[in-house]
Amino acid sequence: MSENPVLLVIGYVWPEPDSSAAGSRMLQLIRAFQQDGYDVVYGSPAEASEHAPDLAALGIRAVPLALNCSSFDDFIIGLKPALVMFDRFMMEEQFGWRVEKACPQAVRILDTEDLHSLRHARAAQLKVQPQPLPVIPELAFRHSELAVREIAAILRCDVSLMISEFEMRYLTDYFSVPQTQLLYVPFMEQAPEPGSSPAFEERAHFVSIGNFRHEPNWDAVRYLKETLWPLIRKQLPKAELHIYGAYPPKKATQLQNAQQGFLVKGWAGDAQAVVRSARVMLAPLRFGAGLKGKLIDAARNGTPAVTTSIGAEGMYGERVCAHIADDAQAFADAAVALYQNADTWQALHEAGLGLLSERFLFSDHAPRLLQAVQRIVADPDAHRAPLFYSRMLRHHSLKSTQYMAQWIEAKNRLPPS
Repeated sequence: MSENPVLLVIGYVWPEPDSSAAGSRMLQLIRAFQQDGYDVVYGSPAEASEHAPDLAALGIRAVPLALNCSSFDDFIIGLKPALVMFDRFMMEEQFGWRVEKACPQAVRILDTEDLHSLRHARAAQLKVQPQPLPVIPELAFRHSELAVREIAAILRCDVSLMISEFEMRYLTDYFSVPQTQLLYVPFMEQAPEPGSSPAFEERAHFVSIGNFRHEPNWDAVRYLKETLWPLIRKQLPKAELHIYGAYPPKKATQLQNAQQGFLVKGWAGDAQAVVRSARVMLAPLRFGAGLKGKLIDAARNGTPAVTTSIGAEGMYGERVCAHIADDAQAFADAAVALYQNADTWQALHEAGLGLLSERFLFSDHAPRLLQAVQRIVADPDAHRAPLFYSRMLRHHSLKSTQYMAQWIEAKNRLPPS
């Protein structure tokens, strides 16, 4: 048996790197730990997915997990992981108390992916407030039950991986989360190959891409159909918008209208090729959180984008890589100008190609992640000692969540009446 330390990842779903940015990011994190000598076990209570990669081929042991079942306790005691990483706060709620009880010295990491409570607060605010939305939701939306649950999970863990610098500031400024419990780990990419991106004249059409199961993406498609695309087509009567994304529902494919140049393509066989062949990406995200994988793909392929303040949040730093507009007419005008003006296009094309090397390299962020985790592994008690609220929440969660889970497990053992 290997003597390497073990990382147990408890996944909300099985990773699908070709379907979502979250799936790609999870494999980036796993690769970083593997390169540091960890054996990785990935467990999930979700149903198997035909779109998940062959984890065994990636050196990852896949294990199905049962919810509200003490079989997990026996499993993790035998596994003895040095690290346990929860994929989104819901998994910490389900399994955190069991990890605390069975392996108290294991370092508990929460990969937030994005702040779910921030995304939901913005979605709720959008329903009652016209555009443009404030980046920070109003108090009534910010302090939701979801926020209470999510931030409690963040406080219970030793460290939470934050994909966005904005969200780190949001947590410290508005919820007083200690900085020692937050670690900035954005997408960790390879630098694009030079000379691999087509020129302005070699490209055609607008493109929009995003998993349809992610509500901000579906809202963006409807916003394009109902508001933005008519404004663009008014200025460019022959323009086409090609919309791609995993898991397209019937309500999305029914929006197809070839006469209007609104083409719903669905699954992309090669998402990078699709983005690389387009002249301009449209990403009109009216709510959401985290970093946007579609804009990473746009930068990687030198495809200039038009997006919103929320879409651009945490993405570009001081670099101007996209047109940003929250007003519908301003968004449409920016898209038309970018599509027609080769000089403007070229400037954003070149800026995008440099973005990954400047802000999102695996070789920059993976070592920083591993060093931070190793400091906690070396002395978890010293890291936890000043975190009183973390200890308090773990104490109460251990009791209340434990009793609820044990009640459900006992109920499931009863014969049907």
